[in-house]
Amino acid sequence: MEDAMHIVKSAEPAMSCVDPRADIAEIVVVRHGQTDWNFEHRIQGHSNVQLNEVGRQQTNAVANRLSKEGEISAIYSSDLKRAIETAEAIATACGVAQVIKEPDLREQNTGKLQGLSVSEAANVYPQIFKDFRSRRWDLEIPGGETKDQVYQRCTTCLQNIGLKHKGERVIVVTHGTVFRSIYRRACPKDGPAPKVQNGSVSILHFSGEDKWVMKSWSDHSHLNQTEDKL
Repeated sequence: MEDAMHIVKSAEPAMSCVDPRADIAEIVVVRHGQTDWNFEHRIQGHSNVQLNEVGRQQTNAVANRLSKEGEISAIYSSDLKRAIETAEAIATACGVAQVIKEPDLREQNTGKLQGLSVSEAANVYPQIFKDFRSRRWDLEIPGGETKDQVYQRCTTCLQNIGLKHKGERVIVVTHGTVFRSIYRRACPKDGPAPKVQNGSVSILHFSGEDKWVMKSWSDHSHLNQTEDKL
């Protein structure tokens, strides 16, 4: 793994400066917009929950932002509804004809905890919930998967995307545990990933065969006006 790199958190959305001749793929990673289950602090996992009104406003804001930045070669998304809705709105705004659905970009399968609120999970399955919230990556949720399994599938998927799109700029729409996996891979000495807001944008540069550098993390400056209206 590469050493942790400084993460730039710009207040203003930056235009892409990816050189088509360079050995770099710029991967713009977007967390899906808010759902009712996000608002209710309910564990979503693989549940196919759609965006709520706040999520749709967040999605429109991020789509508008990305449409004004550098050219997009492709858009990839988890195949879960909340991510697809977000990705399709971005594709429309950016003039990209197709969203490529990747199951390996899904959220963690949370097994028995799926659909429960945080308080319900803590009361009904206290040990399982404790394992779910643990910083350990090797603890399996009954009926679900470990964070390590998420890490392996999503980083392999992202590596393949990076290798395919050298010199290009692509968008990936995904979920919280995938973001934490990306941060762990790119910044292994930095500890747990900082919080990632719904509708935020993070930028990953992938170069060589397997070099990961985070250029920005959870930039949500484009959501400021949206949040004022909510």
